[in-house]
Amino acid sequence: MEITIRLGNIVNQTDCDALVNSANERLRAGSGVCGAIHGAAGIELEKFSSKLAPLALSAAVITPGFRLANPWVIHVRGPKYHFDDDPPGALALAMRNVIDLAESKGLKRIAVPAISTGVYGYPMSEAAQVLVKAARESGLNCKNLEEVRFVMVSRDAEAIFSAALADLAI
Repeated sequence: MEITIRLGNIVNQTDCDALVNSANERLRAGSGVCGAIHGAAGIELEKFSSKLAPLALSAAVITPGFRLANPWVIHVRGPKYHFDDDPPGALALAMRNVIDLAESKGLKRIAVPAISTGVYGYPMSEAAQVLVKAARESGLNCKNLEEVRFVMVSRDAEAIFSAALADLAI
C-alpha cells in the first residue's frame, strides 16, 4: 500500500473509492472537512449517517457518498486533543479502524484529512506523525487497499505531512 500526500480539497478527490470524514459523535454536518463533505454529498448523507450515531471514540463506519463522485464516505471520530484520554492512542486507533474498514470493503484508494486537527485541537505536527505511522503499519496487511492519500488544505499542512512521511523512510 502506498501513502501519498496531496494539496487540495478532499471533495475533489474523484478517483478515490471513499472520502474519510473527520466526524463528530452524532455524525452530523459540522465545520471544516466534515462540513465540506456533508455539503458536497447533500442532506441525504446526514439523514443516513445520523442513524448510525452515536459514534464511539476512534470508531469508523461507512455510508454511501450520495451526491459525491465517490461511492463511499468513511466516518471516523478522532480524539479531542485537550479532553479525551490518550490522544495519540485514540488517533492511531482511528486511523487503523479506517484502514481496516476500507480493506474489508475491498476499497482501493481512500482520501484522508488531517483527522482531529481542526476544532478538535490536535496539533498538526503531532497528528501527522501519528496518522502516517498508523497508516504505514496498518497498510502492511492490506491486500485490497492500494493508496491512502492524505489530502491537505494548506501548503503548511502538506509540508508537515510530507515530513512525517519522509521521517518514516529513514
